[in-house]
Amino acid sequence: MTASVACVFLFVGTLSAEESFRIAVIDPNRIVEESPQYEAARNLLSAEAQEREAELTSQQDDIARLETRLERDGALMRADEVTRLRNDIRARERRLRYAQEELQADFALRQSDLRTKLVQQVEEVVEQVAKDNGIDLILSEGVVYSSARADISDEVISRLKEVFEKP
Repeated sequence: MTASVACVFLFVGTLSAEESFRIAVIDPNRIVEESPQYEAARNLLSAEAQEREAELTSQQDDIARLETRLERDGALMRADEVTRLRNDIRARERRLRYAQEELQADFALRQSDLRTKLVQQVEEVVEQVAKDNGIDLILSEGVVYSSARADISDEVISRLKEVFEKP
């Protein structure tokens, strides 16, 4: 039994028989994955990434054309032209690697930012659901068992949909 669950039992045990204590559980992963906010954030990230990936693909194509030109015409070119073309290819490859790394870092940062905002919104909705339903304690991760009656994930998802649809 985890320490948090043990604390809950100790706390519940200290309540008088007249006081009712309501406990509920949520599945935070399911709430996030089924929320329209998550879908919107995922679509936004995907669109942003596709746009930048198209730019990177164009750069890769340019490099491939220069390499083909070097292979095809290198024997006919002057030595200084071959050197210049090789240097150009290497410089473009470095810029491409840097742009790819920058895209990955930007994507991770943007993903983290959107997830933080979503988690904050989920927490606010969970708190409001708890207040509206007179729930004293909501458990999430680390729950070994809970009945369907105690799981309020559906209500939280429903409220998130309402929040998402409001202008």
